Amino acid sequence: MVSKLSNFAIETEDLTKQFGKLLVVNKVNLSVPKGHIYGFLGPNGSGKSTMIRMLCGVLEPTSGNGTVLGHDIKKEPESIKQKIGYMSQKFSLYQELTVKENLDFYSGIYGLKGEESKNRQKELIEVSGLVGRENQRASSLSGGWKQRLALSCALIHRPDLLILDEPTAGVDPVSRRIFWDIITQLAKEGITILVTTHYMDEAELCDEIGFIFFGNILIKGKPEELIKEHNVRNLDDLFIKLVEEQEHNPLKGGGLTYV
Repeated sequence: MVSKLSNFAIETEDLTKQFGKLLVVNKVNLSVPKGHIYGFLGPNGSGKSTMIRMLCGVLEPTSGNGTVLGHDIKKEPESIKQKIGYMSQKFSLYQELTVKENLDFYSGIYGLKGEESKNRQKELIEVSGLVGRENQRASSLSGGWKQRLALSCALIHRPDLLILDEPTAGVDPVSRRIFWDIITQLAKEGITILVTTHYMDEAELCDEIGFIFFGNILIKGKPEELIKEHNVRNLDDLFIKLVEEQEHNPLKGGGLTYV
């Protein structure tokens, strides 16, 4: 059983999710230390989003155990939702609302009021570089500015864990770099970050990564150590090597279909 008294923000034991005979996540064991940036890698359909939904308390596992910030993902999903920040590649913004109105909305959801809300919004606007854009509609912002606003909304309630699901997809390289500068600083301040990405240059900035394919964790560890261990030049080469190996040796078992 996963311990609640732990130095890990996320811990899972044999976490599994099936939809009928479709096996989406297969006995995943994950440990993410507090204050670290953990990169969750894998091609589309590999099980990353399903794994995240279970960790967020949105989807109940078929079997296995897990805790997020000390809360059981099966028994305490609502407690988890109050302590985490979540940001998807679609940014979850209200397009017709202004920057300030979006922040007002998320402040209300998490119960921030009065001066507390005002001060927190001011802080996030300064950190994200949105000063002067407070009255601009979200729909008129560029992809990079929308990204920073969405991150601010996810951080409004000072979460201990930030979950980012492909947050830089479709964003220009400069905005990606600025975004990673921000989340690297957040990690230094003690916030744990779990991020999925298809960009290997971003994965190399993580403290640790895990590569999931067909619902299985194939490898995990520090990026530089994995590159050395597998005798490849970079994570791009490692990513391609792992996919090719799995495609030539398809996973089978027990009448189950793997995604």
